Amino acid sequence: MIEDRLSALATEKLIAKKDSPRMEYNQILHGKCEEVLKNFPNNSIDLTVTSPPYDNLRKYKGYTFKFEETANELYRVTKQGGVVVWVVGDATINGSETGTSFKQALYFKETGFNLHDTMIYYKNSYPFPPVNRYYQQFEYMFVFSKNKPNHVNLLKQKSLYSGSATHTQRGKDGITKKFTSTAKKERIKDNIWKYETGYMKSTKDKIAYIHPATFPEQLAQDHILSWSNEGDIVLDPMCGSGTTCKMAKVNGRKFIGIDTSEEYCEIARQRIKAIPELLFV
Repeated sequence: MIEDRLSALATEKLIAKKDSPRMEYNQILHGKCEEVLKNFPNNSIDLTVTSPPYDNLRKYKGYTFKFEETANELYRVTKQGGVVVWVVGDATINGSETGTSFKQALYFKETGFNLHDTMIYYKNSYPFPPVNRYYQQFEYMFVFSKNKPNHVNLLKQKSLYSGSATHTQRGKDGITKKFTSTAKKERIKDNIWKYETGYMKSTKDKIAYIHPATFPEQLAQDHILSWSNEGDIVLDPMCGSGTTCKMAKVNGRKFIGIDTSEEYCEIARQRIKAIPELLFV
């Protein structure tokens, strides 16, 4: 334990070296994520929460990123036991969904990550009304871990029932057996998370809506609370309006944001500056 803490402290000092200003935490860094990440030391990030631009569904000032190079760098900089949350969806082109989300998930596994959980971000918006398919209301939230996650603080929700109840379960042999369980008032949340989205719903920060795709603050916070502890370093390599970084600061984590747009970097800095400093960050 002492050796692990000394190693962590050494990593923090390396990140904060004065001769490597682009690697300091509690900073929003301007540049292409795949290039900026090359300056980070190995095994230095506890948690990444990000939503990359995908399938040109939004215009990010003409920016596209090199996915495979970014995924490889994320694996390198993630600590053993660290987690990457990758929020992504698919466009429909020429009558077919692209499958970008699945391709990216499989590539992350090739880098060495475990696919710890495949979660759903369910939103109450209908941005692209279909004419011959059901309304699209979700994106994937792939949770990748570098070996077994260090921190698992599973969130709770109210149970549908309480007290003792009898259930049935079918085994691999096809035989159904009865069992009795006692439910508590709360249980672990499902892995489908629903959020209100849209203007003044994702965030109350009006300035954030200059960015074309702001995801809910609650989404970022829920993942930060689930996969990190106070004082950990949280990264968003495509931070946009800075939601992940803001919620990291709100919840007592260190943060690093990267974005290719200086305008978006400044928006993120303003949002974060409005959050009071916490002593343990």
